Amino acid sequence: MRTGWRLLIPSVFFCALAIQAMQHDSHLPKPNESTGDPDWSELTASMERMHVAMAAISPSGATDVDFVRLMLPHHQAAIEMAKTQLLYGKDPQMRRLAQEIITDQQSEIQLMQLWLKQHEPQETSKTPGFPGDKEN
Repeated sequence: MRTGWRLLIPSVFFCALAIQAMQHDSHLPKPNESTGDPDWSELTASMERMHVAMAAISPSGATDVDFVRLMLPHHQAAIEMAKTQLLYGKDPQMRRLAQEIITDQQSEIQLMQLWLKQHEPQETSKTPGFPGDKEN
């Protein structure tokens, strides 16, 4: 019984954070709104695609699987935001950080995809991709 509660608490916490983030971002310009800043529009578009992809994921009943399935679009959004930084950013430290984020997050995505293939129940093996994702 104790193990069940320990697994449930992180799931509830993560879902609450995702909901709070979606509500918090409601004041941000939508990707189709013109802000005059292509970098800002691209950053917010990445976040919106992430939220849509995360919201499309249904609970599997397996905390580890749910964690990984939710983290995949989160990591993909980080990659897209880092690519935007490389396109528009000027600061050498931030550009270096963006490149490290791309490398690290891509590696972690591959690890999570492999883990899912090994651990995800057959009926939930369809993980919604991040919109615009290319198949590897």
